Amino acid sequence: MSSQKKDNVRHILTFILPSLVGLFIFIMPITIGDEMTIPIAWLADTLGGWLDPILGELIVILIALSVAGTIIYRYLHPLWIQRPFFEALFSVTTFWFIVRIVGLLFAIAILFEWGPEWLWGETTGGEILGLASLLITIFLFAGIFLPLLMNFGLLEFVGSLMHVIMRPLFTMPGRSSIDSLASWLGDAAIGVLLTNQQYEQGYYTKREAAVLGTTFNIVSITFTVVVLEYIELTHMFIPYYVTIIIAGFAAAIIMPRIPPLSRKSEEYYPGTKPKPRDEKSDQPALHRGWQNALTRARHASAGGAGRSGLRNVLEMWFAVIPIVMAVGTVMIIIAEHTPVFQWLGLPFVPLLELMQVPEAQAASETMLVGFADMLLPAIIGADIQSEMTRFIIACLSITQLIYMSEVGGMILGSKIPISFFQLVVIFLLRTIITLPIIVLCAHVIF
Repeated sequence: MSSQKKDNVRHILTFILPSLVGLFIFIMPITIGDEMTIPIAWLADTLGGWLDPILGELIVILIALSVAGTIIYRYLHPLWIQRPFFEALFSVTTFWFIVRIVGLLFAIAILFEWGPEWLWGETTGGEILGLASLLITIFLFAGIFLPLLMNFGLLEFVGSLMHVIMRPLFTMPGRSSIDSLASWLGDAAIGVLLTNQQYEQGYYTKREAAVLGTTFNIVSITFTVVVLEYIELTHMFIPYYVTIIIAGFAAAIIMPRIPPLSRKSEEYYPGTKPKPRDEKSDQPALHRGWQNALTRARHASAGGAGRSGLRNVLEMWFAVIPIVMAVGTVMIIIAEHTPVFQWLGLPFVPLLELMQVPEAQAASETMLVGFADMLLPAIIGADIQSEMTRFIIACLSITQLIYMSEVGGMILGSKIPISFFQLVVIFLLRTIITLPIIVLCAHVIF
Protein backbone atom coordinates (compact mmCIF):
# COMPACT_ATOMS: atom_id res chain seq x y z
CA MET A 1 0.00 0.00 0.00
CA SER A 2 1.38 3.40 -0.97
CA SER A 3 2.22 6.02 1.65
CA GLN A 4 -0.62 8.27 0.40
CA LYS A 5 -3.18 5.47 0.72
CA LYS A 6 -1.94 4.69 4.21
CA ASP A 7 -2.39 8.33 5.15
CA ASN A 8 -5.91 8.34 3.70
CA VAL A 9 -6.85 5.21 5.65
CA ARG A 10 -5.39 6.71 8.83
CA HIS A 11 -7.35 9.94 8.36
CA ILE A 12 -10.56 8.01 7.66
CA LEU A 13 -10.11 5.97 10.84
CA THR A 14 -9.22 9.13 12.78
CA PHE A 15 -12.55 10.59 11.70
CA ILE A 16 -14.76 7.53 12.02
CA LEU A 17 -13.62 5.80 15.22
CA PRO A 18 -13.64 8.75 17.69
CA SER A 19 -16.84 10.09 16.10
CA LEU A 20 -18.66 6.79 16.54
CA VAL A 21 -17.51 6.59 20.15
CA GLY A 22 -18.66 10.18 20.71
CA LEU A 23 -22.07 9.51 19.16
CA PHE A 24 -22.47 6.43 21.32
CA ILE A 25 -21.55 8.30 24.52
CA PHE A 26 -23.67 11.40 23.91
CA ILE A 27 -26.59 10.25 21.77
CA MET A 28 -27.13 6.48 21.70
CA PRO A 29 -30.16 5.49 23.85
CA ILE A 30 -29.49 2.57 26.16
CA THR A 31 -31.69 0.79 28.68
CA ILE A 32 -30.43 0.34 32.23
CA GLY A 33 -32.93 -1.59 34.31
CA ASP A 34 -36.32 -0.21 33.36
CA GLU A 35 -35.11 3.26 32.34
CA MET A 36 -33.87 4.62 29.02
CA THR A 37 -30.83 6.86 29.21
CA ILE A 38 -27.61 7.61 27.33
CA PRO A 39 -24.12 6.48 28.33
CA ILE A 40 -22.88 9.88 29.51
CA ALA A 41 -25.91 10.35 31.75
CA TRP A 42 -25.41 6.84 33.14
CA LEU A 43 -21.73 7.55 33.80
CA ALA A 44 -22.60 10.81 35.58
CA ASP A 45 -25.31 9.17 37.67
CA THR A 46 -23.07 6.22 38.58
CA LEU A 47 -20.15 8.41 39.63
CA GLY A 48 -22.57 10.69 41.46
CA GLY A 49 -23.82 7.69 43.44
CA TRP A 50 -20.29 6.70 44.43
CA LEU A 51 -19.34 10.25 45.44
CA ASP A 52 -22.68 11.14 47.01
CA PRO A 53 -21.37 11.32 50.62
CA ILE A 54 -18.80 13.98 49.67
CA LEU A 55 -20.39 15.85 46.74
CA GLY A 56 -21.44 18.76 48.93
CA GLU A 57 -17.88 19.19 50.16
CA LEU A 58 -16.58 18.94 46.57
CA ILE A 59 -18.87 21.78 45.53
CA VAL A 60 -17.55 24.00 48.31
CA ILE A 61 -13.94 23.13 47.40
CA LEU A 62 -14.45 23.83 43.68
CA ILE A 63 -16.13 27.19 44.30
CA ALA A 64 -13.46 28.08 46.87
CA LEU A 65 -10.76 27.34 44.26
CA SER A 66 -12.66 29.50 41.77
CA VAL A 67 -12.74 32.40 44.23
CA ALA A 68 -9.13 31.92 45.33
CA GLY A 69 -7.89 31.74 41.74
CA THR A 70 -9.79 34.90 40.86
CA ILE A 71 -8.28 36.74 43.86
CA ILE A 72 -4.77 35.62 42.93
CA TYR A 73 -5.27 36.59 39.27
CA ARG A 74 -6.84 39.98 40.02
CA TYR A 75 -4.73 41.20 42.93
CA LEU A 76 -1.47 39.24 43.29
CA HIS A 77 -0.45 38.77 39.60
CA PRO A 78 2.17 35.99 39.95
CA LEU A 79 3.87 35.05 36.69
CA TRP A 80 2.60 31.48 36.68
CA ILE A 81 -1.03 32.59 36.46
CA GLN A 82 -0.52 35.12 33.65
CA ARG A 83 -1.21 32.55 30.95
CA PRO A 84 -4.18 32.13 28.56
CA PHE A 85 -5.26 28.91 30.29
CA PHE A 86 -5.61 30.56 33.71
CA GLU A 87 -6.93 33.77 32.20
CA ALA A 88 -9.88 31.82 30.77
CA LEU A 89 -10.62 30.43 34.24
CA PHE A 90 -10.09 33.42 36.51
CA SER A 91 -10.33 36.64 34.47
CA VAL A 92 -13.86 37.86 35.26
CA THR A 93 -15.54 41.20 35.81
CA THR A 94 -16.15 42.57 39.31
CA PHE A 95 -19.83 41.59 39.09
CA TRP A 96 -19.10 37.94 38.33
CA PHE A 97 -16.37 37.91 40.96
CA ILE A 98 -18.98 38.97 43.52
CA VAL A 99 -21.33 36.26 42.21
CA ARG A 100 -18.59 33.65 42.78
CA ILE A 101 -18.16 34.86 46.36
CA VAL A 102 -21.94 34.77 46.96
CA GLY A 103 -22.07 31.26 45.48
CA LEU A 104 -19.33 30.16 47.90
CA LEU A 105 -21.13 31.66 50.92
CA PHE A 106 -24.40 30.02 49.89
CA ALA A 107 -22.73 26.63 49.33
CA ILE A 108 -21.11 26.71 52.80
CA ALA A 109 -24.33 27.82 54.51
CA ILE A 110 -26.42 25.16 52.74
CA LEU A 111 -23.93 22.35 53.29
CA PHE A 112 -23.60 22.99 57.03
CA GLU A 113 -27.20 24.25 57.45
CA TRP A 114 -26.10 27.59 58.81
CA GLY A 115 -28.51 30.49 58.94
CA PRO A 116 -32.28 30.47 58.34
CA GLU A 117 -33.96 27.31 57.10
CA TRP A 118 -35.47 29.16 54.11
CA LEU A 119 -31.90 29.40 52.79
CA TRP A 120 -30.74 25.79 53.24
CA GLY A 121 -34.07 23.94 53.26
CA GLU A 122 -34.72 20.90 51.09
CA THR A 123 -36.94 22.82 48.64
CA THR A 124 -34.60 25.83 48.31
CA GLY A 125 -30.84 25.71 48.84
CA GLY A 126 -30.89 21.95 49.34
CA GLU A 127 -32.38 21.47 45.87
CA ILE A 128 -29.79 23.74 44.26
CA LEU A 129 -26.95 21.97 46.07
CA GLY A 130 -28.33 18.69 44.74
CA LEU A 131 -28.44 20.10 41.23
CA ALA A 132 -24.86 21.39 41.52
CA SER A 133 -23.82 17.91 42.68
CA LEU A 134 -25.31 16.45 39.51
CA LEU A 135 -23.61 19.09 37.35
CA ILE A 136 -20.19 18.23 38.78
CA THR A 137 -20.31 14.73 37.32
CA ILE A 138 -22.07 15.78 34.10
CA PHE A 139 -19.43 18.45 33.48
CA LEU A 140 -16.64 15.97 34.16
CA PHE A 141 -17.70 13.42 31.56
CA ALA A 142 -19.15 15.92 29.08
CA GLY A 143 -15.98 17.99 29.17
CA ILE A 144 -13.69 15.00 28.74
CA PHE A 145 -15.66 13.42 25.89
CA LEU A 146 -16.81 16.53 23.99
CA PRO A 147 -13.62 16.56 21.86
CA LEU A 148 -14.79 13.24 20.36
CA LEU A 149 -17.68 15.15 18.79
CA MET A 150 -15.81 18.36 18.05
CA ASN A 151 -12.20 17.58 17.15
CA PHE A 152 -12.28 14.68 14.70
CA GLY A 153 -14.62 15.77 11.90
CA LEU A 154 -18.10 14.70 12.97
CA LEU A 155 -19.55 18.22 13.16
CA GLU A 156 -18.07 19.11 9.79
CA PHE A 157 -19.69 16.03 8.26
CA VAL A 158 -23.10 16.53 9.87
CA GLY A 159 -23.03 20.26 9.23
CA SER A 160 -22.69 19.80 5.49
CA LEU A 161 -25.65 17.38 5.43
CA MET A 162 -28.01 19.25 7.74
CA HIS A 163 -27.59 22.87 6.63
CA VAL A 164 -30.32 22.40 3.99
CA ILE A 165 -32.76 21.89 6.89
CA MET A 166 -31.33 23.99 9.73
CA ARG A 167 -30.55 27.14 7.71
CA PRO A 168 -33.92 27.82 6.01
CA LEU A 169 -36.08 26.70 8.95
CA PHE A 170 -34.12 27.98 11.93
CA THR A 171 -31.43 30.30 10.43
CA MET A 172 -28.78 28.03 11.95
CA PRO A 173 -25.79 26.13 10.51
CA GLY A 174 -26.18 22.39 10.05
CA ARG A 175 -23.68 21.43 12.75
CA SER A 176 -26.06 22.88 15.36
CA SER A 177 -28.25 19.79 14.95
CA ILE A 178 -25.73 17.84 17.05
CA ASP A 179 -26.11 20.35 19.91
CA SER A 180 -29.86 19.89 19.88
CA LEU A 181 -29.65 16.11 19.72
CA ALA A 182 -27.20 15.97 22.62
CA SER A 183 -29.60 18.07 24.72
CA TRP A 184 -32.69 16.12 23.68
CA LEU A 185 -31.26 12.69 24.47
CA GLY A 186 -28.85 13.69 27.22
CA ASP A 187 -29.18 16.92 29.17
CA ALA A 188 -29.59 20.62 28.42
CA ALA A 189 -26.33 21.23 30.30
CA ILE A 190 -24.49 19.15 27.69
CA GLY A 191 -26.02 21.19 24.88
CA VAL A 192 -25.03 24.51 26.48
CA LEU A 193 -21.50 23.23 27.03
CA LEU A 194 -21.21 22.07 23.41
CA THR A 195 -22.60 25.35 22.06
CA ASN A 196 -20.27 27.43 24.23
CA GLN A 197 -17.19 25.49 23.12
CA GLN A 198 -18.02 25.86 19.44
CA TYR A 199 -18.72 29.57 19.87
CA GLU A 200 -15.34 30.12 21.54
CA GLN A 201 -13.62 28.21 18.73
CA GLY A 202 -15.15 30.34 15.97
CA TYR A 203 -17.80 28.00 14.58
CA TYR A 204 -20.80 30.13 15.60
CA THR A 205 -21.47 33.85 15.47
CA LYS A 206 -22.79 35.70 18.50
CA ARG A 207 -26.32 35.44 17.12
CA GLU A 208 -26.04 31.73 16.38
CA ALA A 209 -24.63 30.95 19.82
CA ALA A 210 -27.37 33.01 21.50
CA VAL A 211 -30.11 31.29 19.47
CA LEU A 212 -28.72 27.83 20.17
CA GLY A 213 -28.26 28.46 23.87
CA THR A 214 -31.80 29.73 24.40
CA THR A 215 -33.82 27.90 21.74
CA PHE A 216 -32.33 24.51 20.92
CA ASN A 217 -30.78 23.30 24.18
CA ILE A 218 -33.98 21.56 25.17
CA VAL A 219 -34.31 19.42 28.29
CA SER A 220 -33.80 15.70 27.98
CA ILE A 221 -36.53 13.15 27.41
CA THR A 222 -35.76 11.78 30.87
CA PHE A 223 -36.45 15.13 32.52
CA THR A 224 -39.77 15.50 30.72
CA VAL A 225 -40.82 12.20 32.25
CA VAL A 226 -39.86 13.50 35.70
CA VAL A 227 -42.14 16.52 35.18
CA LEU A 228 -44.95 14.22 34.05
CA GLU A 229 -44.54 12.09 37.17
CA TYR A 230 -44.82 15.15 39.43
CA ILE A 231 -48.02 16.18 37.68
CA GLU A 232 -49.37 12.58 37.80
CA LEU A 233 -50.00 12.22 34.07
CA THR A 234 -47.52 9.52 33.09
CA HIS A 235 -50.25 7.66 31.21
CA MET A 236 -50.36 10.58 28.72
CA PHE A 237 -46.71 10.60 27.67
CA ILE A 238 -47.30 10.32 23.91
CA PRO A 239 -49.78 13.23 23.54
CA TYR A 240 -47.69 15.18 26.07
CA TYR A 241 -44.46 14.79 24.10
CA VAL A 242 -46.15 15.38 20.72
CA THR A 243 -47.53 18.65 22.12
CA ILE A 244 -44.06 19.69 23.34
CA ILE A 245 -42.59 18.97 19.89
CA ILE A 246 -45.28 20.99 18.09
CA ALA A 247 -45.00 24.00 20.42
CA GLY A 248 -41.21 23.81 20.57
CA PHE A 249 -40.94 23.59 16.79
CA ALA A 250 -43.04 26.74 16.39
CA ALA A 251 -40.90 28.60 18.94
CA ALA A 252 -37.70 27.44 17.24
CA ILE A 253 -38.88 28.93 13.94
CA ILE A 254 -40.11 32.21 15.42
CA MET A 255 -37.59 33.09 18.14
CA PRO A 256 -34.48 33.51 15.90
CA ARG A 257 -36.47 35.94 13.71
CA ILE A 258 -37.59 38.37 16.43
CA PRO A 259 -35.72 40.55 18.96
CA PRO A 260 -33.70 40.17 21.05
CA LEU A 261 -32.14 37.20 19.22
CA SER A 262 -32.58 38.63 15.71
CA ARG A 263 -30.61 41.73 16.73
CA LYS A 264 -27.56 39.85 17.89
CA SER A 265 -24.37 40.55 15.96
CA GLU A 266 -23.03 38.19 13.31
CA GLU A 267 -19.56 38.78 14.72
CA TYR A 268 -17.55 35.91 16.15
CA TYR A 269 -16.07 35.43 19.59
CA PRO A 270 -13.49 38.20 20.22
CA GLY A 271 -9.99 37.20 19.25
CA THR A 272 -11.11 34.02 17.48
CA LYS A 273 -10.57 33.39 13.78
CA PRO A 274 -13.90 32.40 12.18
CA LYS A 275 -13.94 28.88 10.82
CA PRO A 276 -14.67 28.69 7.07
CA ARG A 277 -18.08 27.61 5.81
CA ASP A 278 -18.92 26.11 2.45
CA GLU A 279 -22.70 25.92 2.67
CA LYS A 280 -23.07 27.49 -0.79
CA SER A 281 -20.75 25.03 -2.53
CA ASP A 282 -21.94 23.33 -5.72
CA GLN A 283 -20.53 19.98 -4.58
CA PRO A 284 -22.95 17.31 -3.32
CA ALA A 285 -23.48 17.68 0.43
CA LEU A 286 -22.30 14.13 1.19
CA HIS A 287 -19.04 14.57 -0.74
CA ARG A 288 -18.43 17.99 0.79
CA GLY A 289 -19.09 16.72 4.30
CA TRP A 290 -16.75 13.76 3.83
CA GLN A 291 -13.92 15.97 2.59
CA ASN A 292 -14.43 18.50 5.39
CA ALA A 293 -14.38 15.72 7.97
CA LEU A 294 -11.13 14.25 6.63
CA THR A 295 -9.53 17.69 6.56
CA ARG A 296 -10.44 18.17 10.20
CA ALA A 297 -9.19 14.68 11.08
CA ARG A 298 -5.77 15.40 9.54
CA HIS A 299 -5.17 18.10 12.14
CA ALA A 300 -6.60 16.17 15.12
CA SER A 301 -4.57 14.51 17.84
CA ALA A 302 -5.24 12.60 21.02
CA GLY A 303 -3.07 15.01 23.01
CA GLY A 304 -4.96 18.03 21.72
CA ALA A 305 -8.28 16.37 22.53
CA GLY A 306 -7.10 15.57 26.06
CA ARG A 307 -5.97 19.14 26.75
CA SER A 308 -9.22 20.47 25.33
CA GLY A 309 -11.23 18.10 27.52
CA LEU A 310 -9.39 19.15 30.68
CA ARG A 311 -9.93 22.82 29.88
CA ASN A 312 -13.64 22.16 29.26
CA VAL A 313 -14.07 20.52 32.67
CA LEU A 314 -12.26 23.21 34.64
CA GLU A 315 -14.01 26.08 32.85
CA MET A 316 -17.44 24.68 33.63
CA TRP A 317 -16.55 23.74 37.21
CA PHE A 318 -15.04 27.11 38.08
CA ALA A 319 -17.35 29.36 36.04
CA VAL A 320 -20.77 27.73 36.06
CA ILE A 321 -21.08 25.97 39.43
CA PRO A 322 -20.70 29.22 41.45
CA ILE A 323 -23.32 30.96 39.28
CA VAL A 324 -25.79 28.09 39.60
CA MET A 325 -25.35 28.19 43.39
CA ALA A 326 -25.73 31.98 43.63
CA VAL A 327 -28.41 32.78 41.06
CA GLY A 328 -30.30 29.50 41.38
CA THR A 329 -30.57 29.78 45.17
CA VAL A 330 -31.82 33.37 45.04
CA MET A 331 -34.43 32.59 42.39
CA ILE A 332 -35.78 29.47 44.09
CA ILE A 333 -36.04 31.27 47.45
CA ILE A 334 -38.07 34.01 45.77
CA ALA A 335 -40.30 31.38 44.18
CA GLU A 336 -40.82 29.34 47.35
CA HIS A 337 -41.05 32.02 50.03
CA THR A 338 -42.49 35.14 48.41
CA PRO A 339 -45.66 35.82 46.37
CA VAL A 340 -43.65 37.50 43.58
CA PHE A 341 -44.36 34.88 40.93
CA GLN A 342 -48.01 34.68 41.99
CA TRP A 343 -48.33 38.42 41.41
CA LEU A 344 -46.54 38.16 38.09
CA GLY A 345 -48.94 35.40 37.03
CA LEU A 346 -52.10 37.45 37.67
CA PRO A 347 -52.20 38.97 34.12
CA PHE A 348 -52.51 35.41 32.79
CA VAL A 349 -55.83 34.81 34.57
CA PRO A 350 -58.04 36.58 31.98
CA LEU A 351 -55.98 35.07 29.15
CA LEU A 352 -56.40 31.55 30.53
CA GLU A 353 -60.11 32.15 31.10
CA LEU A 354 -60.43 33.43 27.52
CA MET A 355 -58.80 30.21 26.31
CA GLN A 356 -61.23 28.22 28.51
CA VAL A 357 -58.57 26.67 30.74
CA PRO A 358 -60.15 25.15 33.88
CA GLU A 359 -58.97 26.50 37.27
CA ALA A 360 -57.39 29.53 35.60
CA GLN A 361 -56.57 31.25 38.91
CA ALA A 362 -54.56 28.30 40.21
CA ALA A 363 -52.91 27.75 36.83
CA SER A 364 -51.80 31.40 36.63
CA GLU A 365 -49.54 30.88 39.65
CA THR A 366 -47.46 28.40 37.65
CA MET A 367 -47.10 30.45 34.46
CA LEU A 368 -43.86 32.25 35.33
CA VAL A 369 -42.48 30.35 38.32
CA GLY A 370 -40.66 28.02 35.92
CA PHE A 371 -38.12 30.79 35.37
CA ALA A 372 -36.68 29.89 38.79
CA ASP A 373 -36.75 26.11 38.33
CA MET A 374 -38.42 23.88 35.77
CA LEU A 375 -39.91 21.50 38.34
CA LEU A 376 -41.66 24.24 40.34
CA PRO A 377 -44.71 24.57 38.01
CA ALA A 378 -45.34 20.83 38.27
CA ILE A 379 -44.89 20.85 42.05
CA ILE A 380 -47.21 23.84 42.54
CA GLY A 381 -49.76 22.57 40.01
CA ALA A 382 -49.86 18.99 41.29
CA ASP A 383 -52.95 19.71 43.45
CA ILE A 384 -55.02 21.11 40.58
CA GLN A 385 -57.98 18.82 39.92
CA SER A 386 -58.31 19.32 36.15
CA GLU A 387 -56.13 16.92 34.14
CA MET A 388 -56.29 19.29 31.20
CA THR A 389 -54.87 22.15 33.27
CA ARG A 390 -52.13 19.97 34.73
CA PHE A 391 -51.32 18.81 31.19
CA ILE A 392 -50.95 22.44 30.03
CA ILE A 393 -48.74 23.28 33.00
CA ALA A 394 -46.48 20.28 32.34
CA CYS A 395 -46.06 21.07 28.64
CA LEU A 396 -45.47 24.79 29.20
CA SER A 397 -42.80 24.17 31.85
CA ILE A 398 -40.78 22.29 29.21
CA THR A 399 -41.27 24.66 26.26
CA GLN A 400 -40.38 27.75 28.32
CA LEU A 401 -36.86 26.28 28.34
CA ILE A 402 -35.09 28.99 30.39
CA TYR A 403 -34.81 28.21 34.09
CA MET A 404 -32.21 29.84 36.28
CA SER A 405 -31.42 26.85 38.48
CA GLU A 406 -29.59 25.20 35.56
CA VAL A 407 -29.85 26.35 31.92
CA GLY A 408 -30.12 30.06 32.70
CA GLY A 409 -27.30 29.94 35.21
CA MET A 410 -25.14 27.97 32.80
CA ILE A 411 -25.71 30.46 29.99
CA LEU A 412 -24.79 33.36 32.26
CA GLY A 413 -21.65 31.50 33.32
CA SER A 414 -20.63 30.71 29.74
CA LYS A 415 -19.31 32.98 27.00
CA ILE A 416 -22.65 32.88 25.14
CA PRO A 417 -23.61 36.56 24.70
CA ILE A 418 -26.91 36.68 26.62
CA SER A 419 -27.64 38.94 29.60
CA PHE A 420 -29.98 38.24 32.51
CA PHE A 421 -32.51 40.76 31.21
CA GLN A 422 -32.47 39.12 27.78
CA LEU A 423 -33.08 35.73 29.40
CA VAL A 424 -36.16 37.21 31.09
CA VAL A 425 -37.44 38.57 27.76
CA ILE A 426 -36.77 35.28 25.94
CA PHE A 427 -38.56 33.33 28.69
CA LEU A 428 -41.62 35.60 28.40
CA LEU A 429 -41.64 35.40 24.60
CA ARG A 430 -41.43 31.60 24.67
CA THR A 431 -44.33 31.56 27.14
CA ILE A 432 -46.46 33.82 24.92
CA ILE A 433 -45.67 31.83 21.77
CA THR A 434 -46.09 28.31 23.10
CA LEU A 435 -48.99 28.73 25.56
CA PRO A 436 -51.75 29.16 22.92
CA ILE A 437 -50.40 26.22 20.92
CA ILE A 438 -50.33 24.00 24.01
CA VAL A 439 -53.84 25.04 25.04
CA LEU A 440 -55.14 24.32 21.52
CA CYS A 441 -53.53 20.87 21.59
CA ALA A 442 -54.99 20.28 25.07
CA HIS A 443 -58.51 21.13 23.85
CA VAL A 444 -58.07 18.63 21.00
CA ILE A 445 -56.78 15.90 23.35
CA PHE A 446 -59.27 16.44 26.16
